[in-house]
Order: sequence, then structure tokens, then C-alpha cells
Amino acid sequence: MSTTRKLRLGPLPKTESTKLTFVCSVGLKADLDRYAALHAQAYGEMVDVAMLIPHMLEAFMAGDRGFKKGVSPKPAAQKSPPA
Repeated sequence: MSTTRKLRLGPLPKTESTKLTFVCSVGLKADLDRYAALHAQAYGEMVDVAMLIPHMLEAFMAGDRGFKKGVSPKPAAQKSPPA
């Protein structure tokens, strides 16, 4: 019997992207490869580790309360004063 685990990172949306290169430890790369394999098993689509990383970072940043507090909100549209 096979059980599908719920991963924090769901199916990946199609997005516009830019290339960024980074260096990581051998252990982290192995963990990323393992996560990619679990993601493929859970969602039925092979995904390259490089495609997972941006979504993982977005999820991390979205859940970081300190980061949210430090980010200024987008300015609201200015309203005309009542006449």
C-alpha cells in the first residue's frame, strides 16, 4: 500500500522567471533531490530541483513573521477628500 504524503510545497504554478545561481552544501543538495523525488511521487510530475527552490523560498518568506513586519505595505490608492 502506498501513502501519499502531504508536502508543504504543493503543485508548482507556471510563473515568469529569471536565472539565479547559488552554491549549497552537498547535504542540502541531497535533501533537495530527495524532496524533488517526493514531490514527483505526490503530484505525478517530475520537477527539477532548480524549479523547486524559488517556490520553497517564497513559502519560507511568506511564513517568516519578522520578514513580514520588516516589509512595508504597498501604498494604497489615494482617495479624494470628501466634498
